[in-house]
Amino acid sequence: MTRAEMAQRGWDYVDVVIVTGDAYVDHPSFAMAILGRVLESASYRVAILSQPDWHQCQDWKRFGRPRLFFGISAGNMDSMINHYTANKKVRNDDAYSPGGRIGLRPDRATLAYCQRAREAFPGVPVIAGGVEASLRRLAHYDYWSDTVKRSILLDSKADLVVYGMGEKPILEIAKRLSQGESTKDLRNMRGVAYALGALESSPSEFEGKSVLTLPSFESVCSDRLQFAEATKIIHTHTNPFNAAALVQYHGKQAVVVNPPDLPLSQGQMDKIYDLPYTRKAHPSYTEPIPAHQMIKDSVTIMRGCFGGCTFCSITAHQGKIIQSRSEQSILSELKNLGKSPEFSGVVSDMGGPTANMYQMRCTLPEIEAKCRRQSCIDPTICKLLGTDHGPLISVMKKSRQIPGIRKVFVASGVRMDLAQLSEEYMKELAAHHVGGLLKVAPEHTDKKVLSLMKKPQIENFESFGEKFKKVTNEVGKPKQYLVPYFIASHPGSDLNAMIDLALFLKRNGYKPDQVQDFIPAPFDVATCMYHTGLDPFTKKEVFIAKHLRDRKLQRALLQFFKPENYFEVRKALETAGRTDLIGEGCEALIPSMAPKEALRARMGRANQRMSGGYVHQIPETGESKSAGYRPKRATAFRQERNVKNFSQKKSPFGPLSEGRP
Repeated sequence: MTRAEMAQRGWDYVDVVIVTGDAYVDHPSFAMAILGRVLESASYRVAILSQPDWHQCQDWKRFGRPRLFFGISAGNMDSMINHYTANKKVRNDDAYSPGGRIGLRPDRATLAYCQRAREAFPGVPVIAGGVEASLRRLAHYDYWSDTVKRSILLDSKADLVVYGMGEKPILEIAKRLSQGESTKDLRNMRGVAYALGALESSPSEFEGKSVLTLPSFESVCSDRLQFAEATKIIHTHTNPFNAAALVQYHGKQAVVVNPPDLPLSQGQMDKIYDLPYTRKAHPSYTEPIPAHQMIKDSVTIMRGCFGGCTFCSITAHQGKIIQSRSEQSILSELKNLGKSPEFSGVVSDMGGPTANMYQMRCTLPEIEAKCRRQSCIDPTICKLLGTDHGPLISVMKKSRQIPGIRKVFVASGVRMDLAQLSEEYMKELAAHHVGGLLKVAPEHTDKKVLSLMKKPQIENFESFGEKFKKVTNEVGKPKQYLVPYFIASHPGSDLNAMIDLALFLKRNGYKPDQVQDFIPAPFDVATCMYHTGLDPFTKKEVFIAKHLRDRKLQRALLQFFKPENYFEVRKALETAGRTDLIGEGCEALIPSMAPKEALRARMGRANQRMSGGYVHQIPETGESKSAGYRPKRATAFRQERNVKNFSQKKSPFGPLSEGRP
């Protein structure tokens, strides 16, 4: 991270500089740690430029001119989601920064970082990657500006965007550049996107190649049907075994997205996760990094997700095909963790994007190679999907026998429809791997909304709840409970749907402490619905709660039991014509009279809005002198000039002086 550390290693140059918007944590849950260790294992010299000052390019010169390239990433999250809430308010903290401090990375960090790399060392290849670049590789809807933006390739001027997981591509890029190839020579790689110049972008350039032309940037900007069609094509071509290369014109320039990289084999996964990570933050930090504190004692066993939830970016980034580590590799990491003197003895999580998709894949590879289905489990579980929980149960049992490990929790979300296929898994989970509360994500109760989400109907959650209660009693742990997660304001969700969800929560005694507002992240199918009001696969109209006031009412309904939400919930019920739910009956969501806490909360919010003085209070300058109302207006200068001219005029009574008329 510093020139001094370069000197300690005897380096006078580095091969690759990885620029990241996150603090540097050498843990396999952080992308820059994995990429740095993968390059290091291939004998490349790697420097990590973490959270640099983007206002100037000086930090980019810290390690000298990199021999091969700059690798640019905004961090583990899209920088805009990292900075802003669903209501577009600035977040109070950044989990990936020391002390949780905000302001250590810019908005749209990929753009700023690429620009500074070009400025610091013109001619050095700039390769962008990470979640932010991956999900913005083509024309996309940007929630924070409420516009359709063009490909990040054109705005960042990056030579390439590596989309998806980058271990294999970054090694290939380093190898080929070190052999003297240029970035243009790398355009035949899987998992990369690139922009062609105006002279290169003629249709003849693609003759004889297997490419599919998307609606142009100009078309998707002006026509919602074209945007929906582009989204449908993009998500239909995400299977690396049958995806076509995609081309999208932006004016005279073409952006080309090659087919996704092939999934990692078990041996490749093991090699990546067996590298010598310290699992610690860089020693230069004096404050803890919240994200590291949360995951430092966790173990990743797989990646990818075949759920295909339309509001989630995991499938788009990690892929639909599950890539799993071997049991031996997982247990080896647990053994090393158990030997660490700093380890508490408790593994905080053993999972991945989901808790229970380990080693689950299509049972017929020849069908998997042709399949274009968006989800393997919606609307029903595919009969060709391997759903055996046996390998996972084996890992769970053996993990508990390792010296130094007292407890192994499963904190990743459990996929309920799969879990119910294995009673043994549910018993194993309830008996040994739940710390009193188990996270699950039914997300909603409305059938239409759940269908748009590609989530199971609410009856699936109810049946899972009954089975979980049964097995917890059987294993002698009756005081274990489910923690369901729900989303407000998802496309298709109106006030009536949210009222039904609130009634469901009341009837079942759920009082969610944390709720999630739908955030339209770039590239997601649900984001297309939000922007266009259309389901991209059926082109049917979808209700959208776009105004912040509507979103606020939906969020309040999820926590109708909180006194501070009383007036928002009442307004929502009145707007929906459901005043029958206001009163003292057992079905009522809120009482007819506002509780004192609600009045105090409203008064507190009003006082906060009015803090800082009266609306038309004139600011004072100096100790007591008033600057006047709008002191820089034109008439103020004229008055000052007139007074000055009058005081200099000759008077028939002699010079004007103080005290004389």
